[in-house]
Amino acid sequence: MRQFAVIGLGRFGFKIAEVLAAKGAQVMALDKDICLIDKARDVVAEAVQLECTDEQALMQSGVQGVDVAVVSIGEDVESSILTTAILKNLGIKEIVARAGTRLHAQILKEVGATRVVFPEEDMGLRVANSIFAPGVLDYVELGADYNLAEIEIKGGFIGKSFGELGLKSRYGVNVIMIMKNIEGEAGEDGESTEKHIKELPTPEYVLGAKDILVVVGDSKDIEVLEKHIK
Repeated sequence: MRQFAVIGLGRFGFKIAEVLAAKGAQVMALDKDICLIDKARDVVAEAVQLECTDEQALMQSGVQGVDVAVVSIGEDVESSILTTAILKNLGIKEIVARAGTRLHAQILKEVGATRVVFPEEDMGLRVANSIFAPGVLDYVELGADYNLAEIEIKGGFIGKSFGELGLKSRYGVNVIMIMKNIEGEAGEDGESTEKHIKELPTPEYVLGAKDILVVVGDSKDIEVLEKHIK
């Protein structure tokens, strides 16, 4: 089992720790705020209160034994950089660090980060694409202008099969999954719930009004496809 350390338990860091733990990973959470540590105790395997820029305290925590360290410190750029450098000195091979600017990212890489992420920038990309193309429910940049998107089925695509539509040949995108929303049984409040069923695309599959396509392709090709699904 891979072991992870998440340093900095703001909303971004806490969510990372929570998701990793939910996936069955061994997670150590570290922060100087005791309230955040107390909150994390019910979520992760180990939660430690310490000052992350204190190299001795980090060593005593046993953080050097993890496979991956995530430095999710937000606004305190100095602490972010210093913590990353200490983790590098402790011999942690994989360090994922959060950055707010390109300069911050450059410095993080120079002191030891193996990967730098931009949460605000990534979210801005997804929101901008959803505003520009309302039919795109979600959008993830995979690099080199290659993207993953969730597109809701509408209009003339309803009732047609993948074989008829020929999405790959006509639009240049690959459909990797279909998510179908269907109504479930009514709950105690009398309201029905929605179930999400995932299916693999086949030429015979007929698209329905509540289907969502998960597609991978060039951003321009995805944009053209979205415009045709009206």
